[in-house]
Amino acid sequence: MHDTTRTAPYAALGLRLGLGAILLAHGFLLKVMTFGLAGTMGYFGSIGYPPVLGAVVAIAETAAGLALIAGWQVRLASLLSLPILLGATWQHVGQGWLFTAPGGGWEFPAFLTLALLVQAGFGAGAYALDNRQATLAGRVAVA
Repeated sequence: MHDTTRTAPYAALGLRLGLGAILLAHGFLLKVMTFGLAGTMGYFGSIGYPPVLGAVVAIAETAAGLALIAGWQVRLASLLSLPILLGATWQHVGQGWLFTAPGGGWEFPAFLTLALLVQAGFGAGAYALDNRQATLAGRVAVA
């Protein structure tokens, strides 16, 4: 039997980096670089949302992805990303559950929603800016 207190920080790191990469890919690479903010806003408008919400989502996904990768404000970034993923899940419900279905299904955004909740529970894990800030705060408090 192995000690999970030693491995849990690395599991949280792996989850954090994976979620960060996905959010960054969807927010920056897809919505900003591929479709452009204008295209993303147009798409959001075409499905009944205020077009500006497309820009907000693109910027929020990009910022959350960067925060998760860096390990900065991980719990907050995870929790603030939940409305985006819940909205994506809701948007895909009508296409069935498999994300490979035409129009995409709901299983992938639903999984990401759950993974963000788990990340918020774990916290930053290993190699995170949050850990460095806590260490520095502890040193200042002791001094």
